[in-house]
Amino acid sequence: MQYLIGIDVGGTTSTIAAGSPERRVEYVSPQFATRSADGPAATIADLMAAITAFLKQRGAAPGDIAAVSLATPGPATRDGVLLKTPNLDPEQWNRCPIRQLLESALAAAGAPVAVRYLGDGQAAALGEYAVRKRLLDWPEAWNTPLRGSRADFAPERLDSMFMVAVGTGLGGGEVRCGAVTIGREGRAGHAGHIFLPHDAFRYAHDRQFRVGNACSTLESAVSLSALTHQLEFRLGLPEWRQHPLHQVPGSMKDRAKRLRELAADDDGLALELLDDQARALGIGLLQIQYLGDYDLLVIGGGVCDLAAGPRRRYLESARAAYRERALDGFRDFDGFAFSICGDQASVIGALQHCYHD
Repeated sequence: MQYLIGIDVGGTTSTIAAGSPERRVEYVSPQFATRSADGPAATIADLMAAITAFLKQRGAAPGDIAAVSLATPGPATRDGVLLKTPNLDPEQWNRCPIRQLLESALAAAGAPVAVRYLGDGQAAALGEYAVRKRLLDWPEAWNTPLRGSRADFAPERLDSMFMVAVGTGLGGGEVRCGAVTIGREGRAGHAGHIFLPHDAFRYAHDRQFRVGNACSTLESAVSLSALTHQLEFRLGLPEWRQHPLHQVPGSMKDRAKRLRELAADDDGLALELLDDQARALGIGLLQIQYLGDYDLLVIGGGVCDLAAGPRRRYLESARAAYRERALDGFRDFDGFAFSICGDQASVIGALQHCYHD
């Protein structure tokens, strides 16, 4: 059997997926550390190890790989050369020809295929669209109760969609009539770098978090990196000096990753931080909708895995912030949804990209 392979390299973790020629998702790997601090060679080696392990499990060989597509954080060129990507150390990754490096590694292993490339936000949007439109068969996406059921979605009504993916950073992507928007230089969809008004931030400290070359951006408010920055400041405030996170070992980023489970227990600090993030995201989604007038605005990434109560609260906070600031002609828009692909949208989109002519 031949396999098509989709790969998502994130700032923190990476994932591979495999599909059949009949457009069925056969496998999605557990997330594994990107090891970005060890440089591109280490990351390529880990990707190859994951692909090799999958093939061995299925009794297949590298020659059974029919196509490969790679998604990474941007900005990058259309040919997959990274350009000072904020979530990968520029000293090691700037000008890294990651698509070409992967293609060479595959050829050396006995899989001489051309590797396709697109940004991770673009991939996330494409993956979400493909599953919602039934272009890719992935039953697992419909088997997660929090994400809804097949009956909740009308694929025939979906022609345009913008998705934001909340991860280490914040990616974005647009799909219209089945085609993902790449852009002239391959950099379309960088929603994380649109600017937010000052009142989108609770504290002046939060506005000062610089992502890339700017502060007060959507990514500097809505991302794991932003959450880590905000949490460190909050834990220094008098009202939170006795918070249990002070006793949690590890880095501040490790503590920030605990906020989702704390929110499920109605922890005040976790809910405050997620409320702030959701409101900022709602303002950002309004600006995106002003430009695109989409059928659907999708929120993806790790926030999709919040418990039911915090999920509802997050979506309502984002929707309320959107409506509070919207022009009359945009205020009645109700096409907000969490991703049905969750944190795996980018790797599913990379896989879907393998099938494009």
